[in-house]
Amino acid sequence: MSEFSAPYQVLGTGIELEIGGMTCASCANRIEKKLNKLEGVTATVNYATEKARINVPPGYDAQALVAEVEKAGYTATLPATRQEQEMAGADRPDTELLALKHRLIGSVLLAVPVIVLAMIPALQFTYWQWLSLALAAPVIVWAGWPFHKAAFTNLRHGTATMDTLVSMGTTAAFLWSLYALFFGTAGTPGMTHPFELTVTPTNGAANIYLEVAAGVIMFILAGRYFEKRSKRQAGAALRALLELGAKDVAVLRDGAETRIPTDQLTVGDEFVVRPGEKIATDGVVVSGRSAVDESMLTGESVPVEIGEGDAVTGATVNAGGRLVVRATRIGSDTQLAQMARLVENAQSGKAEVQRLADKVSGVFVPVVIAIAVATLGAWLGAGFPVTAAFTAAVAVLIIACPCALGLATPTALLVGTGRGAQLGILIKGPEVLESTRKVDTIVLDKTGTVTTGKMTLLGVHTAHGTDRDELLRVAGALEDASEHPIAQAIARGATERVGALPTPESFTNHEGRGVQGNVEGHLVIVGRETLLTDWALAMPADLARAKAEAEAAGETAVIVAWDGEVSGVLTVADAIKDTSAEAITRFRSLGLTPVLLTGDNRAVAEQVAAKVGIEHVIAEVLPQDKVDVITRLQKDGKVVAMVGDGVNDAAALAQADLGLAMGTGTDAAIEAADLTLVRGDLRAAADAIRLARKTLGTIKTNLFWAFAYNVAAVPLAALGLLNPMLAGAAMAFSSVFVVSNSLRLRTFTSEAARLPRATTSPRAHQPLDA
Repeated sequence: MSEFSAPYQVLGTGIELEIGGMTCASCANRIEKKLNKLEGVTATVNYATEKARINVPPGYDAQALVAEVEKAGYTATLPATRQEQEMAGADRPDTELLALKHRLIGSVLLAVPVIVLAMIPALQFTYWQWLSLALAAPVIVWAGWPFHKAAFTNLRHGTATMDTLVSMGTTAAFLWSLYALFFGTAGTPGMTHPFELTVTPTNGAANIYLEVAAGVIMFILAGRYFEKRSKRQAGAALRALLELGAKDVAVLRDGAETRIPTDQLTVGDEFVVRPGEKIATDGVVVSGRSAVDESMLTGESVPVEIGEGDAVTGATVNAGGRLVVRATRIGSDTQLAQMARLVENAQSGKAEVQRLADKVSGVFVPVVIAIAVATLGAWLGAGFPVTAAFTAAVAVLIIACPCALGLATPTALLVGTGRGAQLGILIKGPEVLESTRKVDTIVLDKTGTVTTGKMTLLGVHTAHGTDRDELLRVAGALEDASEHPIAQAIARGATERVGALPTPESFTNHEGRGVQGNVEGHLVIVGRETLLTDWALAMPADLARAKAEAEAAGETAVIVAWDGEVSGVLTVADAIKDTSAEAITRFRSLGLTPVLLTGDNRAVAEQVAAKVGIEHVIAEVLPQDKVDVITRLQKDGKVVAMVGDGVNDAAALAQADLGLAMGTGTDAAIEAADLTLVRGDLRAAADAIRLARKTLGTIKTNLFWAFAYNVAAVPLAALGLLNPMLAGAAMAFSSVFVVSNSLRLRTFTSEAARLPRATTSPRAHQPLDA
């Protein structure tokens, strides 16, 4: 496992660092600029994955890079090796996330009473303002410390973000409240904030704004916590991939089988793989014949027949006979490990999505500060007392504090993701939403996405004079004794049609060609045409024609003969889901161009595409080719969504601008994707894109109104007309608007329940009526 044995991960001529302390995309840009100033260093920092990829000259000291990041006010660590990660456990506690959780819980418990007291005059008892101070101070100082620290870092670098706005507003509100309590009249016993909305000059020394400061910090901490929790799942895709391989293997040593962990295998070792077992590592078959399920890697729906001299891939499943394999590649050289690297590279290379609030804050904060300074200067220049001038200036900062802004994103996300969960759509985080707005191309994996991913008996063709049910009963009985996936599909289909099957009196397996045995006194042969040749059996013209048509349609034809005559042909394939054609229609209505991308052969892919209405087909591609296809589309200016379900799709899902995984698929695909479709219904992908776009639209509307009320109230503050209840009412109204606007997402419904079901080929729905 050479890739994982170094003290830090070397990526070609580069180093990878894990970055801590970033609160927004501008933090990533700042670190990137800092590192790129170093001689010979080229760095890219990704906020979403919290990693820096750095190309350095040979022999460069990684600790110097860590020190440079720390100078910028952030933390950097060399990633743990894979062995260290496994020893620590996949579910080891995340100290940064845990600290954020503790701050959130503390702020909720302390801030809610402060808000309630301030907004309901009837509850304002004699010393309520001092209780508010005792409760609010820990929220503002301790829970809000990450915002204050980030704001100071921003100040040092001459930038402004959401953190700057939060810290500036809450600090101004807190300090002015302290001044009013200790040096003004706000600390007088029995003081209340009466509920009046008159716009008149007020004595700032009688007003406290503790609920503003505490409430803003509580709401924005909630948004940060849920965002960071979803972002921490990025590494799970790699763990899921690495866990797919076999854990131990029966290696042949001195002619005897010895069970050892797979990481103890060496190149050249020979090992045994029994039916149903995973192949431990990449190798070449020394002896034996079998069918191997490679759909995990290639997407090919039909198991591949292999024999002596054929190459096999680690983590694929032996579906047939006993094999002896000689290991050719182990550890980080295997195809599975290469796929893990593909996923990691694709995730790290994803375009960063700037948070909307930060974009607006970058402009809004300098403007508010400029207005506050101008207000102070104007009042002093007009000859007003210093106290009045400072009151007006601080009022500008207080009214700019983004209470509704703290609710804008988390409430819309909470309602949108909650409604999505009810409909079987899981959205991982806010960065996902921006991609859905621009997506114009949707790439669909075939096996398990457009199709069921399971071999199904589709057609039954009988010779003249042969009863269809008898053909199914006899062939199904013999195939039921075989472990081959095609045989099991025939047995399953026969049982569904004719009921219980008889037990064969004898059974012989001709590996790679078919089976034979005695069923109810008949000598029965089921298999490929080459097996009939051994028995000198000829196919009738009508059955030969049915076989040719089925193979042209991408189906697998199995011939059935007994008592010296060919009695019928059974056709087996991966059936198309009956909702796929409707889903394609809905993608087009959303302005998306569907593309079928599969590792399966071109004939099968084109047949499936024609049945569901897809015009663009890319077939016979390997996992790394899927990533290349997505990348090529992106270079052509397309914004690409990818829908898949297999391990072979994981890297492509991560590379795509928007990855959608079928919930019926593998853990690796689900973890690599941005959206998960629990139902495994392709129509849910269209619903997911609609819901994500609507949620993004709601967030933008919320942000507009969150800032609009600030903009409207700032002139009042600058003129010294900021009545505390007017400010409170404006803030309450904007917050109520934001919450109610977000709640509208609860009315989102799936179009699948309203639209008439589209039809596809009869073969997709009625497998035995061909």
